Amino acid sequence: MHREHGHSKAEIAARIAAPGKASHLRDVIYGGIDGAVTTFAIVAGVQGAGLPTGVILALGIANVLADGFSMAAGNYSGTKAELDDRQRLRQIEERHIDHFPEGETEELRQILAQKGLSGDVLEEAVRAIASDRAKWIEMMLTDEYGLAPVEPRPMAAAVATFVAFLIAGMIPLMPFLIGLPNAFLNATIATGVVFFLIGAVKSKWSLAPWWRSGLETLAIGAVAAAIAFYVGSLFHE
Repeated sequence: MHREHGHSKAEIAARIAAPGKASHLRDVIYGGIDGAVTTFAIVAGVQGAGLPTGVILALGIANVLADGFSMAAGNYSGTKAELDDRQRLRQIEERHIDHFPEGETEELRQILAQKGLSGDVLEEAVRAIASDRAKWIEMMLTDEYGLAPVEPRPMAAAVATFVAFLIAGMIPLMPFLIGLPNAFLNATIATGVVFFLIGAVKSKWSLAPWWRSGLETLAIGAVAAAIAFYVGSLFHE
């Protein structure tokens, strides 16, 4: 049977003791898909309207840079808001522990009771956790407020989004930039490959098989491109 990680005492100790890291998988997937979709939508729309290649490049590059920055800035602001809210709740818990220790201890006791502890074991666990103020507060943030155990990192999230958007967004433009013949056909194939690869890689963190996840993402991109091409064709002279 395949093991995702080791289960020896040393391996378990090293894994548990390692500091938690914020995952930026969502940022990369979101940025990559949106970059490919929006840029290829521009390519398909302009192509459908029969406009020159220069228009495709101008609008496409402007989209990659401006929309990519906008997405990154929006992700930064949203993640920063989560971090600020976490700090606000931490200050509330610190203040409550200082002024209402009995009530906070009872909250801790009930949280641990919901995890299956009872009797002397429960009381011993309450005393042990309450003796470490930092760990006590972190448990309250996770179990009382439902926050993730790892603090969000706004700048890292923004960079991950922008880089993924930039890389995926440039793919539909490359055949036009380097002057390939049948540039639109090559851009369509290359973008389709990007969609499929993003979905296939995403399957590593899901239960879906890689080919199904790849086809699902490819279908999303194809629908967006078809809509853009159709709208553009309405303005073709």
